[in-house]
Formats: sequence, C-alpha cells, structure tokens
Amino acid sequence: QVQLVESGGGSVQPGGSLRLSCEASGSPTSSVSMAWFRQAPGKEREGVAAIVTDGMAAYADFVKGRFAISKDKDKSVLYLQMNSLELEDTAVYYCASDHRWYHPERVIGGLYRMESWGKGTQVTVSS
Repeated sequence: QVQLVESGGGSVQPGGSLRLSCEASGSPTSSVSMAWFRQAPGKEREGVAAIVTDGMAAYADFVKGRFAISKDKDKSVLYLQMNSLELEDTAVYYCASDHRWYHPERVIGGLYRMESWGKGTQVTVSS
C-alpha cells in the first residue's frame, strides 16, 4: 500500500499563496489516480483537484483559476499550488491516491473511495 505524507500547510493572509506537497512511498508507481481533498470544521470533506498519470486533471469550481495540481513522477510527489487564497479555503487538506485509473472529474465529485490517504495538513487563511 502507498503511504502518503502531506506538507506545506500553514497560515497566510487572504490573497496569499501556499504550495502543498504530498510524498508517496511504498509503491508510488501504483498511484495512478491522485487527488487533493479538504475538510473545513463542521463541513463534509470535498474534492479540490485530481490528476491521473497521463496528466489529465480536474478542479472543483471553487478553486478553478486559483489552484494548480501537478505531479513529479520522478520524485513521486504530488503538488497543489494555491494562489489567491480566500478565507473559505481554510481547511485540513488531504492527499489521496489509488492504483486504478479514475476520471479526475469523478474523483473530485466523490464518486470513488480512494484507497490511500495522508493524515492531512492544516491551511489557515486569516486576516
């Protein structure tokens, strides 16, 4: 099974930027589908962005144009570049992966249960 460790969270003012990283170990080459999810206090977990090995990616409407997901295949690291952060982006961000190919739109729509999850990294946007 793949082990995922997120990093890069922190506190930032509105309009600021952060880059999250998710390092995969164990069997990283089996991470065909990877994604970022987030959960804010009192809210359900929601999909943020997803990517598959051929580079196809998808984003939730609330982050389109602000966030970018990418993957460094050589280093087995998934990234989430977050720009123009808003107060509503405050949440714990989780990395997830699966050895199966899933359409990224369906991943962020929560249609699949991803098999591996990290423990999350806190992102706080406040003025």
